[in-house]
Amino acid sequence: MVLFQNIWWVLVLIGIMILIHELGHFWAARFFDVRVETFSFGFGPRLFGFRRGETDFRVSLILFGGYVKMTGEQTGEDGTPDSMVEDPRSFQAKPRWQRMIIAFAGPGMNVLLALTLLTGLFMYRYPKVVGSDGPAFIGFIAKDSVAAKAGVKEGDRIARFDNIADPTWEDVTLAEIAAANRPVPVVLRRGTEQVVATLTPALHDQTGVGTIGWGEQHEIQLGGVSAKMEAERVGLKSGDLLVALDGVPLRSTQMLLQMLRDGLGKPVELTYNRGGAIQKVGMTPSVVSDGPNKRYMLGVQLSARVTYVQLPLAEAFNESARQNYRSAGLILQFLQGLVERRMSAKSLEGPIGIARLSGDAAREGIAPFIGLMAAVSLNLAIFNLLPIPILDGGTILMLAIEMIMRRDLSMQVKETVFKFGFVFLMMVVAFVLYNDISKLLPG
Repeated sequence: MVLFQNIWWVLVLIGIMILIHELGHFWAARFFDVRVETFSFGFGPRLFGFRRGETDFRVSLILFGGYVKMTGEQTGEDGTPDSMVEDPRSFQAKPRWQRMIIAFAGPGMNVLLALTLLTGLFMYRYPKVVGSDGPAFIGFIAKDSVAAKAGVKEGDRIARFDNIADPTWEDVTLAEIAAANRPVPVVLRRGTEQVVATLTPALHDQTGVGTIGWGEQHEIQLGGVSAKMEAERVGLKSGDLLVALDGVPLRSTQMLLQMLRDGLGKPVELTYNRGGAIQKVGMTPSVVSDGPNKRYMLGVQLSARVTYVQLPLAEAFNESARQNYRSAGLILQFLQGLVERRMSAKSLEGPIGIARLSGDAAREGIAPFIGLMAAVSLNLAIFNLLPIPILDGGTILMLAIEMIMRRDLSMQVKETVFKFGFVFLMMVVAFVLYNDISKLLPG
Protein backbone atom coordinates (compact mmCIF):
# COMPACT_ATOMS: atom_id res chain seq x y z
CA MET A 1 0.00 0.00 0.00
CA VAL A 2 2.80 2.43 0.93
CA LEU A 3 4.61 1.62 -2.34
CA PHE A 4 1.55 2.48 -4.44
CA GLN A 5 1.00 5.67 -2.44
CA ASN A 6 4.62 6.69 -3.07
CA ILE A 7 4.25 6.03 -6.80
CA TRP A 8 1.02 8.03 -6.96
CA TRP A 9 2.38 11.04 -5.10
CA VAL A 10 5.65 11.16 -7.05
CA LEU A 11 3.61 11.11 -10.28
CA VAL A 12 1.58 14.05 -8.97
CA LEU A 13 4.70 15.95 -7.93
CA ILE A 14 6.76 15.24 -11.06
CA GLY A 15 3.69 15.76 -13.25
CA ILE A 16 3.21 19.29 -11.99
CA MET A 17 6.95 20.01 -12.40
CA ILE A 18 6.90 18.77 -16.02
CA LEU A 19 3.70 20.60 -16.91
CA ILE A 20 4.91 23.93 -15.54
CA HIS A 21 8.36 23.54 -17.14
CA GLU A 22 7.05 22.69 -20.59
CA LEU A 23 4.36 25.39 -20.40
CA GLY A 24 7.20 27.89 -19.98
CA HIS A 25 8.78 26.74 -23.26
CA PHE A 26 5.37 26.58 -24.96
CA TRP A 27 4.20 30.05 -23.94
CA ALA A 28 7.55 31.64 -24.83
CA ALA A 29 7.53 29.93 -28.24
CA ARG A 30 3.98 31.09 -28.95
CA PHE A 31 4.86 34.63 -27.79
CA PHE A 32 7.61 34.79 -30.43
CA ASP A 33 5.35 33.12 -33.01
CA VAL A 34 7.26 29.84 -33.25
CA ARG A 35 5.15 26.97 -34.54
CA VAL A 36 4.77 24.29 -31.83
CA GLU A 37 4.10 20.88 -33.36
CA THR A 38 3.90 18.78 -30.18
CA PHE A 39 3.35 19.36 -26.46
CA SER A 40 4.00 15.99 -24.84
CA PHE A 41 3.61 14.92 -21.24
CA GLY A 42 6.05 12.02 -21.19
CA PHE A 43 8.27 10.43 -23.82
CA GLY A 44 7.85 7.57 -26.25
CA PRO A 45 4.71 6.38 -28.07
CA ARG A 46 1.59 8.56 -27.93
CA LEU A 47 -1.11 7.14 -25.64
CA PHE A 48 -3.86 9.73 -26.06
CA GLY A 49 -4.40 13.45 -26.46
CA PHE A 50 -6.04 16.06 -28.63
CA ARG A 51 -5.11 18.55 -31.31
CA ARG A 52 -5.79 22.24 -30.88
CA GLY A 53 -4.80 24.40 -33.79
CA GLU A 54 -1.40 23.30 -35.08
CA THR A 55 -0.27 21.61 -31.83
CA ASP A 56 -0.74 17.99 -30.79
CA PHE A 57 -1.23 17.89 -27.01
CA ARG A 58 -0.48 14.34 -25.95
CA VAL A 59 0.28 12.00 -23.07
CA SER A 60 3.04 9.55 -23.93
CA LEU A 61 4.03 6.18 -22.52
CA ILE A 62 7.05 7.12 -20.35
CA LEU A 63 5.70 9.64 -17.83
CA PHE A 64 8.99 10.79 -16.28
CA GLY A 65 9.63 13.78 -18.49
CA GLY A 66 8.11 15.78 -21.30
CA TYR A 67 8.98 17.99 -24.23
CA VAL A 68 7.79 20.73 -26.56
CA LYS A 69 8.71 20.10 -30.23
CA MET A 70 9.03 23.25 -32.30
CA THR A 71 9.33 23.46 -36.06
CA GLY A 72 12.96 23.64 -37.10
CA GLU A 73 14.28 22.77 -33.66
CA GLN A 74 15.58 19.28 -34.49
CA THR A 75 17.70 18.10 -37.39
CA GLY A 76 16.89 15.57 -40.08
CA GLU A 77 18.94 12.65 -41.28
CA ASP A 78 20.73 14.79 -43.88
CA GLY A 79 21.93 17.23 -41.19
CA THR A 80 19.53 20.00 -42.19
CA PRO A 81 16.77 21.38 -39.99
CA ASP A 82 13.61 19.28 -40.15
CA SER A 83 11.83 22.33 -41.54
CA MET A 84 13.58 24.91 -43.70
CA VAL A 85 15.05 27.89 -41.86
CA GLU A 86 13.36 30.11 -44.44
CA ASP A 87 10.06 29.35 -42.69
CA PRO A 88 9.58 32.56 -40.66
CA ARG A 89 7.88 30.57 -37.88
CA SER A 90 10.74 28.07 -37.56
CA PHE A 91 12.69 28.01 -34.29
CA GLN A 92 15.96 28.37 -36.20
CA ALA A 93 14.63 31.39 -38.09
CA LYS A 94 14.18 33.41 -34.91
CA PRO A 95 16.91 35.72 -33.54
CA ARG A 96 19.25 34.02 -31.08
CA TRP A 97 18.10 36.18 -28.17
CA GLN A 98 14.53 34.98 -28.73
CA ARG A 99 15.66 31.35 -28.86
CA MET A 100 17.60 31.93 -25.65
CA ILE A 101 14.49 33.25 -23.90
CA ILE A 102 12.49 30.24 -25.11
CA ALA A 103 15.16 27.90 -23.67
CA PHE A 104 15.27 29.80 -20.37
CA ALA A 105 11.47 29.97 -20.00
CA GLY A 106 11.16 26.36 -18.77
CA PRO A 107 13.56 26.66 -15.81
CA GLY A 108 12.25 30.18 -15.23
CA MET A 109 8.74 28.82 -14.71
CA ASN A 110 10.08 26.28 -12.21
CA VAL A 111 11.72 29.10 -10.23
CA LEU A 112 8.46 31.04 -10.36
CA LEU A 113 6.56 27.95 -9.15
CA ALA A 114 8.94 27.53 -6.18
CA LEU A 115 8.48 31.20 -5.25
CA THR A 116 4.69 30.99 -5.59
CA LEU A 117 4.32 27.75 -3.63
CA LEU A 118 6.31 28.95 -0.63
CA THR A 119 4.62 32.35 -0.69
CA GLY A 120 1.19 30.72 -0.54
CA LEU A 121 2.35 28.25 2.12
CA PHE A 122 3.76 30.99 4.35
CA MET A 123 0.54 32.99 4.03
CA TYR A 124 -1.30 29.93 5.33
CA ARG A 125 1.20 28.59 7.86
CA TYR A 126 4.75 29.75 8.52
CA PRO A 127 6.61 27.49 10.99
CA LYS A 128 8.95 29.39 13.27
CA VAL A 129 11.21 27.60 15.73
CA VAL A 130 11.17 29.62 18.93
CA GLY A 131 14.45 31.54 19.10
CA SER A 132 15.58 30.48 15.60
CA ASP A 133 16.09 34.07 14.49
CA GLY A 134 18.28 34.82 17.52
CA PRO A 135 21.92 34.03 18.37
CA ALA A 136 23.23 30.57 17.48
CA PHE A 137 23.72 28.80 20.82
CA ILE A 138 25.07 25.25 20.75
CA GLY A 139 22.80 22.73 22.45
CA PHE A 140 24.50 19.44 21.59
CA ILE A 141 27.99 18.10 20.87
CA ALA A 142 28.25 14.61 19.36
CA LYS A 143 30.88 12.29 20.79
CA ASP A 144 34.14 12.06 18.81
CA SER A 145 32.89 14.72 16.40
CA VAL A 146 34.86 17.61 14.89
CA ALA A 147 33.30 19.94 17.47
CA ALA A 148 34.10 17.64 20.40
CA LYS A 149 37.74 17.21 19.36
CA ALA A 150 38.11 21.00 19.01
CA GLY A 151 36.85 21.57 22.58
CA VAL A 152 33.54 23.20 21.65
CA LYS A 153 31.06 23.07 24.55
CA GLU A 154 27.30 23.04 24.93
CA GLY A 155 26.09 26.54 25.71
CA ASP A 156 28.75 28.24 23.54
CA ARG A 157 27.43 30.95 21.22
CA ILE A 158 28.72 31.09 17.65
CA ALA A 159 29.81 34.71 17.21
CA ARG A 160 31.28 34.18 13.73
CA PHE A 161 31.21 31.27 11.30
CA ASP A 162 33.45 31.65 8.26
CA ASN A 163 32.64 35.16 7.00
CA ILE A 164 29.23 35.40 8.72
CA ALA A 165 29.12 37.60 11.84
CA ASP A 166 26.51 36.87 14.54
CA PRO A 167 24.89 34.09 12.48
CA THR A 168 21.55 32.47 13.18
CA TRP A 169 21.54 28.69 13.41
CA GLU A 170 20.12 28.53 9.88
CA ASP A 171 23.14 30.51 8.64
CA VAL A 172 25.49 28.06 10.36
CA THR A 173 23.73 24.95 9.06
CA LEU A 174 23.65 26.09 5.43
CA ALA A 175 27.32 27.09 5.51
CA GLU A 176 28.39 23.94 7.36
CA ILE A 177 26.90 21.36 5.00
CA ALA A 178 28.48 23.08 1.97
CA ALA A 179 31.96 23.29 3.54
CA ALA A 180 32.91 19.62 3.73
CA ASN A 181 36.68 19.12 4.05
CA ARG A 182 37.32 22.88 3.95
CA PRO A 183 38.81 24.63 7.03
CA VAL A 184 36.37 27.20 8.43
CA PRO A 185 37.39 29.94 10.92
CA VAL A 186 35.02 30.10 13.88
CA VAL A 187 34.70 32.49 16.82
CA LEU A 188 32.80 31.31 19.92
CA ARG A 189 31.55 33.18 22.97
CA ARG A 190 31.78 31.23 26.24
CA GLY A 191 30.45 33.56 28.92
CA THR A 192 32.86 36.51 28.85
CA GLU A 193 35.55 34.46 27.10
CA GLN A 194 36.19 34.48 23.35
CA VAL A 195 37.35 31.22 21.76
CA VAL A 196 38.90 31.22 18.28
CA ALA A 197 39.09 27.93 16.37
CA THR A 198 39.37 26.48 12.88
CA LEU A 199 36.93 23.65 12.21
CA THR A 200 36.91 21.42 9.14
CA PRO A 201 33.44 19.86 8.57
CA ALA A 202 33.75 16.11 8.00
CA LEU A 203 32.01 14.41 5.12
CA HIS A 204 29.00 12.53 6.49
CA ASP A 205 29.07 8.93 5.25
CA GLN A 206 25.32 8.65 4.64
CA THR A 207 24.26 12.13 3.54
CA GLY A 208 27.43 13.14 1.67
CA VAL A 209 27.47 16.67 3.13
CA GLY A 210 29.60 18.49 5.68
CA THR A 211 29.03 18.00 9.40
CA ILE A 212 30.75 19.38 12.49
CA GLY A 213 28.79 17.29 14.98
CA TRP A 214 26.92 19.96 16.88
CA GLY A 215 23.29 20.92 17.20
CA GLU A 216 21.12 23.94 17.87
CA GLN A 217 20.02 24.87 21.38
CA HIS A 218 16.22 24.87 21.55
CA GLU A 219 13.31 24.19 23.84
CA ILE A 220 12.01 20.61 23.66
CA GLN A 221 8.27 20.29 23.20
CA LEU A 222 6.21 17.10 23.24
CA GLY A 223 4.44 16.73 19.90
CA GLY A 224 2.52 13.67 21.05
CA VAL A 225 2.42 10.82 23.57
CA SER A 226 2.37 7.18 22.46
CA ALA A 227 -0.39 4.96 23.83
CA LYS A 228 0.53 2.37 26.48
CA MET A 229 4.06 3.74 26.86
CA GLU A 230 5.87 5.11 29.92
CA ALA A 231 5.09 8.75 29.12
CA GLU A 232 1.34 8.10 29.06
CA ARG A 233 1.55 6.14 32.33
CA VAL A 234 3.15 9.06 34.19
CA GLY A 235 0.75 11.63 32.70
CA LEU A 236 2.87 13.56 30.17
CA LYS A 237 0.82 15.46 27.58
CA SER A 238 1.30 16.97 24.17
CA GLY A 239 2.62 20.53 24.52
CA ASP A 240 4.66 19.90 27.67
CA LEU A 241 8.12 21.51 27.61
CA LEU A 242 10.96 19.30 28.85
CA VAL A 243 13.30 21.23 31.14
CA ALA A 244 15.82 18.81 32.67
CA LEU A 245 16.81 15.15 32.99
CA ASP A 246 18.19 14.02 36.34
CA GLY A 247 18.72 17.68 37.20
CA VAL A 248 20.78 18.42 34.08
CA PRO A 249 19.24 21.26 32.01
CA LEU A 250 18.17 20.02 28.57
CA ARG A 251 19.48 22.17 25.72
CA SER A 252 18.24 20.14 22.73
CA THR A 253 16.41 17.01 21.59
CA GLN A 254 19.73 15.43 20.56
CA MET A 255 21.11 16.02 24.05
CA LEU A 256 18.13 14.25 25.63
CA LEU A 257 18.46 11.25 23.30
CA GLN A 258 22.19 10.99 24.02
CA MET A 259 21.58 11.08 27.78
CA LEU A 260 19.01 8.28 27.43
CA ARG A 261 21.51 6.18 25.44
CA ASP A 262 24.21 6.78 28.04
CA GLY A 263 21.78 5.83 30.82
CA LEU A 264 21.25 2.35 29.32
CA GLY A 265 17.61 2.22 30.41
CA LYS A 266 18.12 3.18 34.06
CA PRO A 267 15.26 5.10 35.80
CA VAL A 268 15.41 8.87 35.31
CA GLU A 269 13.81 11.97 36.81
CA LEU A 270 12.24 14.23 34.17
CA THR A 271 11.49 17.89 34.86
CA TYR A 272 8.89 19.53 32.63
CA ASN A 273 6.91 22.73 32.27
CA ARG A 274 3.15 22.61 31.80
CA GLY A 275 1.44 25.97 31.48
CA GLY A 276 4.15 27.70 33.51
CA ALA A 277 4.12 25.15 36.34
CA ILE A 278 7.35 23.16 36.84
CA GLN A 279 6.74 19.48 37.65
CA LYS A 280 8.93 16.40 38.15
CA VAL A 281 8.21 12.76 37.47
CA GLY A 282 10.18 9.50 37.67
CA MET A 283 10.31 7.31 34.54
CA THR A 284 11.94 4.11 33.29
CA PRO A 285 12.82 4.24 29.57
CA SER A 286 11.62 1.38 27.39
CA VAL A 287 14.34 -0.62 25.62
CA VAL A 288 13.74 -1.36 21.93
CA SER A 289 16.12 -3.53 19.89
CA ASP A 290 17.16 -2.06 16.54
CA GLY A 291 19.36 -4.75 15.02
CA PRO A 292 22.65 -4.82 16.94
CA ASN A 293 21.79 -1.51 18.62
CA LYS A 294 19.33 -0.62 21.34
CA ARG A 295 17.10 2.43 21.62
CA TYR A 296 15.84 3.86 24.89
CA MET A 297 12.43 5.50 24.56
CA LEU A 298 10.08 7.48 26.78
CA GLY A 299 7.13 7.05 24.41
CA VAL A 300 6.92 10.65 23.24
CA GLN A 301 7.37 12.58 19.99
CA LEU A 302 10.08 15.18 20.49
CA SER A 303 10.55 18.37 18.51
CA ALA A 304 11.87 21.88 18.81
CA ARG A 305 9.26 24.29 20.10
CA VAL A 306 7.54 25.69 17.02
CA THR A 307 4.94 28.41 16.63
CA TYR A 308 2.86 28.87 13.48
CA VAL A 309 1.94 32.29 12.14
CA GLN A 310 0.31 33.60 8.97
CA LEU A 311 2.48 36.07 7.09
CA PRO A 312 1.06 38.96 5.03
CA LEU A 313 1.52 38.66 1.25
CA ALA A 314 4.53 40.97 0.98
CA GLU A 315 6.29 39.40 3.97
CA ALA A 316 5.47 35.87 2.75
CA PHE A 317 6.91 36.66 -0.69
CA ASN A 318 10.07 38.16 0.82
CA GLU A 319 10.58 35.09 3.02
CA SER A 320 9.93 32.80 0.05
CA ALA A 321 12.47 34.70 -2.06
CA ARG A 322 15.00 34.61 0.78
CA GLN A 323 14.67 30.87 1.34
CA ASN A 324 14.76 30.05 -2.37
CA TYR A 325 17.81 32.27 -2.84
CA ARG A 326 19.62 30.58 0.02
CA SER A 327 18.61 27.13 -1.20
CA ALA A 328 19.87 27.95 -4.70
CA GLY A 329 23.17 29.11 -3.24
CA LEU A 330 23.44 25.90 -1.22
CA ILE A 331 22.79 23.78 -4.32
CA LEU A 332 25.49 25.65 -6.26
CA GLN A 333 27.95 25.28 -3.36
CA PHE A 334 27.16 21.57 -3.25
CA LEU A 335 27.85 21.26 -7.00
CA GLN A 336 31.10 23.15 -6.51
CA GLY A 337 32.02 20.74 -3.73
CA LEU A 338 31.36 17.80 -6.06
CA VAL A 339 33.61 19.28 -8.73
CA GLU A 340 36.33 19.92 -6.15
CA ARG A 341 35.81 16.37 -4.83
CA ARG A 342 35.23 17.66 -1.29
CA MET A 343 31.68 16.33 -1.16
CA SER A 344 29.95 13.09 -2.04
CA ALA A 345 27.12 12.57 -4.54
CA LYS A 346 25.47 10.10 -2.13
CA SER A 347 22.99 12.77 -1.04
CA LEU A 348 21.56 13.01 -4.57
CA GLU A 349 18.03 11.63 -4.79
CA GLY A 350 16.78 9.82 -7.89
CA PRO A 351 13.22 8.83 -8.81
CA ILE A 352 13.05 6.13 -6.12
CA GLY A 353 14.25 8.53 -3.42
CA ILE A 354 11.92 11.30 -4.61
CA ALA A 355 9.01 8.84 -4.60
CA ARG A 356 9.74 7.93 -0.98
CA LEU A 357 10.04 11.58 0.01
CA SER A 358 6.81 12.42 -1.86
CA GLY A 359 4.85 9.70 -0.08
CA ASP A 360 6.24 10.62 3.33
CA ALA A 361 5.46 14.33 2.79
CA ALA A 362 1.93 13.65 1.52
CA ARG A 363 1.15 11.46 4.54
CA GLU A 364 2.29 14.25 6.86
CA GLY A 365 -0.09 16.74 5.23
CA ILE A 366 -0.49 19.32 2.49
CA ALA A 367 2.07 21.77 3.94
CA PRO A 368 5.05 19.35 3.88
CA PHE A 369 4.08 18.20 0.38
CA ILE A 370 3.96 21.78 -0.93
CA GLY A 371 7.32 22.47 0.71
CA LEU A 372 8.83 19.42 -0.99
CA MET A 373 7.30 20.44 -4.33
CA ALA A 374 8.89 23.89 -4.06
CA ALA A 375 12.29 22.36 -3.27
CA VAL A 376 12.08 19.89 -6.19
CA SER A 377 10.97 22.66 -8.55
CA LEU A 378 13.97 24.81 -7.61
CA ASN A 379 16.36 21.86 -7.96
CA LEU A 380 14.89 21.05 -11.38
CA ALA A 381 15.36 24.65 -12.52
CA ILE A 382 19.01 24.76 -11.46
CA PHE A 383 19.75 21.32 -12.93
CA ASN A 384 18.25 22.33 -16.28
CA LEU A 385 20.32 25.52 -16.33
CA LEU A 386 23.62 23.64 -15.99
CA PRO A 387 25.75 24.15 -19.12
CA ILE A 388 25.33 20.54 -20.21
CA PRO A 389 24.42 19.78 -23.83
CA ILE A 390 20.82 18.49 -24.24
CA LEU A 391 19.70 20.54 -21.20
CA ASP A 392 18.31 24.07 -21.45
CA GLY A 393 21.54 25.44 -20.01
CA GLY A 394 23.50 23.75 -22.80
CA THR A 395 21.24 25.32 -25.43
CA ILE A 396 21.67 28.73 -23.84
CA LEU A 397 25.46 28.29 -23.73
CA MET A 398 25.69 27.34 -27.42
CA LEU A 399 23.48 30.28 -28.40
CA ALA A 400 25.70 32.59 -26.32
CA ILE A 401 28.80 31.22 -28.08
CA GLU A 402 27.17 31.82 -31.47
CA MET A 403 26.26 35.36 -30.45
CA ILE A 404 29.89 36.03 -29.53
CA MET A 405 31.19 34.40 -32.74
CA ARG A 406 28.44 36.11 -34.81
CA ARG A 407 27.91 32.92 -36.79
CA ASP A 408 26.31 29.51 -36.35
CA LEU A 409 28.26 26.53 -35.14
CA SER A 410 28.48 23.78 -37.74
CA MET A 411 25.82 21.10 -37.67
CA GLN A 412 28.51 18.47 -37.12
CA VAL A 413 29.72 20.27 -33.98
CA LYS A 414 26.17 20.62 -32.68
CA GLU A 415 25.41 16.93 -33.25
CA THR A 416 28.65 15.86 -31.56
CA VAL A 417 27.96 18.06 -28.55
CA PHE A 418 24.37 16.79 -28.39
CA LYS A 419 25.52 13.15 -28.40
CA PHE A 420 28.06 13.88 -25.65
CA GLY A 421 25.36 15.54 -23.57
CA PHE A 422 23.00 12.61 -24.06
CA VAL A 423 25.62 10.07 -22.95
CA PHE A 424 26.51 12.21 -19.92
CA LEU A 425 22.86 12.56 -18.94
CA MET A 426 22.31 8.80 -19.21
CA MET A 427 25.33 8.28 -16.94
CA VAL A 428 23.81 10.65 -14.39
CA VAL A 429 20.47 8.80 -14.57
CA ALA A 430 22.21 5.45 -14.09
CA PHE A 431 24.17 6.79 -11.13
CA VAL A 432 21.17 8.23 -9.27
CA LEU A 433 19.22 5.01 -9.82
CA TYR A 434 22.15 2.98 -8.46
CA ASN A 435 22.42 5.45 -5.57
CA ASP A 436 18.70 5.06 -4.79
CA ILE A 437 18.86 1.26 -4.86
CA SER A 438 22.01 1.12 -2.71
CA LYS A 439 20.24 3.13 0.00
CA LEU A 440 17.51 0.48 0.14
CA LEU A 441 19.94 -2.40 0.56
CA PRO A 442 20.94 -3.46 4.11
CA GLY A 443 24.38 -2.60 5.41
